[in-house]
Amino acid sequence: MDLSALVYLLQNRCVTLLNPDSWDDTNDIHFMTLYRRGKKLRSLLAACFSESDETYHHWHVFANGGSGVCVKFDRRRLIAALDKVDGVRRGLVKYLSLDEIDGRPLGIEELPFLKRYAYEHEEEYRVIFESPGERLNSYDIPIPLTAIERVTLSPWMNRKLYFETKKLLRTIPGCDGLKILQSTLISNEAWKEYGETAT
Repeated sequence: MDLSALVYLLQNRCVTLLNPDSWDDTNDIHFMTLYRRGKKLRSLLAACFSESDETYHHWHVFANGGSGVCVKFDRRRLIAALDKVDGVRRGLVKYLSLDEIDGRPLGIEELPFLKRYAYEHEEEYRVIFESPGERLNSYDIPIPLTAIERVTLSPWMNRKLYFETKKLLRTIPGCDGLKILQSTLISNEAWKEYGETAT
């Protein structure tokens, strides 16, 4: 996620599901397309979350550069909001190797929640919205701001810009008490000090 998506989320108090056709992984796109066609849907939209702790991979792939953002949600409150919406399915992604798919029966309902084993480290939790009647490019699901535990800004964001961005985000109505941090993944003082203890 980037800063513009975060501002939209906070101002509109919603999680936005988008068309998966622009994803990097064409295997994933193919499975989503097969599901949409098989279910005769006019719209299939998705949002991807991770149950993993912070990793360099996540920052570099999903929130790259100085404007990258990580939002940690309160799982219970987020799921409660998702479950209020007709047409939403959600669940953990299952990862399979090429050896595991050999001869394995596959149900159409599995397609949106399967990925190749090489992506297992993402620990993805996926939310989809399906509509047989409407053709949509995006879909907003209302969430309470209490569903957000914290916002972590990019480890590549200039420190001065971090403080100004934090101040600006807290001017959004309802966000004055929002926990906003900057990732120290690539520059952590405690880690550096530990290195200084080497003998």
